Amino acid sequence: MPGEKEIRSKISSVKNMQKITSAMEKVAASKIRKAQQQMEASRPYAERIRRVIGHLAHANPDYKHPFLIERPVKRVGMIIISTDRGLCGGLNSNLFKRVIGDMIKWKDENVEVDLALVGAKAVQFFRRLGGNVVGTATHLGDAPHINDLLGAIKIMLDSYEEGRTDRLFLYHNEFVSAMSQVPEVTTLLPVSEIDLGEESLQDHWDYIYEPDAGELLDDVLQRYIESQVYRGAVENFACEMAAKMVAMKSATDNAGEIIDKLQLAYNKARQAAITQEISEIVGGAAAVSG
Repeated sequence: MPGEKEIRSKISSVKNMQKITSAMEKVAASKIRKAQQQMEASRPYAERIRRVIGHLAHANPDYKHPFLIERPVKRVGMIIISTDRGLCGGLNSNLFKRVIGDMIKWKDENVEVDLALVGAKAVQFFRRLGGNVVGTATHLGDAPHINDLLGAIKIMLDSYEEGRTDRLFLYHNEFVSAMSQVPEVTTLLPVSEIDLGEESLQDHWDYIYEPDAGELLDDVLQRYIESQVYRGAVENFACEMAAKMVAMKSATDNAGEIIDKLQLAYNKARQAAITQEISEIVGGAAAVSG
């Protein structure tokens, strides 16, 4: 059994770690609200530009932008959004499992895969694993900005427009609740048919384009893809804060249990030492009296 000094040292170390995990839990909890606000603020723009694309596509059935045309799949692109930091439970690993599963399926169909990685954890993981990494973006901070994502997005859009890539997917974590985050996969390109519902009023309206429909649709489609990736980044950050809060709470609770066990072991060790000292004193007194 370890001695009293060694157990006291362990208790002190675990208590210090518990203070750190408790502080990290509180920091993550304080950031969740802001992250949710960023996530909710990104949704109206993404939904509105989606409807604009739907109107333009319906208004010009004769013009087909390359982003709207399906073609045989020989190479796919994946934009993967992870966290920059760890200590967030299985958030990244669950996402990477989903990505690897899809990569294996495409490989079995003799389809090549290009990767654009957002987040330091994705960069580290896929550089160790291997894969054709064509673009990276890291250190987005607590408030991801679209400008930090444009490089990785443009590489993939250029590849698709030039015919080198035939599908483009977005992988990120979806925020369900503070206790639940799940990997999400979105097909970015080709842009699927958009159902406008009651807003489809082709018989009653048309657009006047300046400079022309093709150039306008090209610009709007790029903005649409950018908005989807940005929305994925802010949603992934909200997931990171929620997962980190839960992971740090679990770590803090586990530290408390370890401290209780160590304290019990310390009490037993101290009781054994006291008992031994009493036995030695009684034995010494008996020897002196004898």
